[in-house]
Amino acid sequence: MNKQDKISIIVPCFNEEESIPLFFSAVKKVTDEMDAKFEFWFVDDGSEDNSLSEMKELYKKDPKEVHYLSFSRNFGKEAALYAGLQAASGDYVAVMDVDLQDPPDFLPRMYKILKTENYDAVGCRRIDRTGESKFRSFLSDRFYDAINKVSKTEIVSGARDYRMMTRQMVNAVLSMKEYSRFSKGIFSWVGFKTKYLEYHNIERVAGESDWNTWKLFKYAMNGIADFSQVPLSLAVWIGLVSFILAMIGILFVIIRRIVDPSSSVFGWASLVSIILLVGGLQLLCIGIIGRYIGKIYMQVKERPIYIVKEKK
Repeated sequence: MNKQDKISIIVPCFNEEESIPLFFSAVKKVTDEMDAKFEFWFVDDGSEDNSLSEMKELYKKDPKEVHYLSFSRNFGKEAALYAGLQAASGDYVAVMDVDLQDPPDFLPRMYKILKTENYDAVGCRRIDRTGESKFRSFLSDRFYDAINKVSKTEIVSGARDYRMMTRQMVNAVLSMKEYSRFSKGIFSWVGFKTKYLEYHNIERVAGESDWNTWKLFKYAMNGIADFSQVPLSLAVWIGLVSFILAMIGILFVIIRRIVDPSSSVFGWASLVSIILLVGGLQLLCIGIIGRYIGKIYMQVKERPIYIVKEKK
């Protein structure tokens, strides 16, 4: 293989001071055995711990390979990933999580596939979720079912951000300038031929994940609607709750009528149920429309996706 090939590894980080040195040590053992040049881009997404200090230590030890970006505040993983892709200069670009849930020993195989086979990207997907709660796994599976039904862009179930791409595909991803980003969808939308490697779930090497169930749910909603404005989301939930209460009220009135034929279906109970039903549906629809209007609003403001405070 050509030694002149350069591979950039993008590593978004948020409060990962324990994982960063472990990650670099594990990945470096793999990359040192590969016939290519490497550069690491650690992106500090406004961490509140000593993540940036750990990046600086790695930079001091290996300034030729290690680089870092530090945001002025927390902009989110999607912004960190985008910033890393913009900074990367490699012929091939890989994206990895710092918690070592993405197996580093896949890197040589991914590189070989891109060099010898007709693929533009090699992604990874988990075939199980060992170690996660059944409830969280259930929600994840339902998310993939839902998004693939409502979207023309197919999202592979269990797909991770962990992948290696050609420079051509990276440039295509960077050409998409939208403010609200959902990388799994973007990677699929740009097309290009992608091969997926399967593996079993791996536990974090250190620390705790910042991605709790609620954050994952919001991320999923962002992927479906490509937007996440809190006030508009609140309107959707109020409408949904009102609709559910209305349905419960209507069922109560009907069941009461069946059990007790002498009871009347008219009166305050049925009236309130109907009002909640209609009002809830209206608010739900307005909220959904509002989410898309909110996306347009955020896009036309043309705010930067991220702001860099430090870069080496």
